[in-house]
Amino acid sequence: MTNQNVIKSWVSGQRAMGGNLSTNGKELYSYALLIGIGSGATIFDHTSGGGSYYSQTTSCHVGLAKRLAPHAEIVAP
Repeated sequence: MTNQNVIKSWVSGQRAMGGNLSTNGKELYSYALLIGIGSGATIFDHTSGGGSYYSQTTSCHVGLAKRLAPHAEIVAP
């Protein structure tokens, strides 16, 4: 499953897994790091600009989540 589809599943409250991105329908994980909660409600900004850089891949996952869940609250972890 593509990362885009995993995030769409998260926003829809459905389980999905693809590579290093996964969701149980409520929480979104990049590897084992929690990057989102509430089925698209809140995204934790684990990017260099967000002040909590984890990895380049996680930054890409966070950026994609921000684009696909435009109404999410973006918070510092």
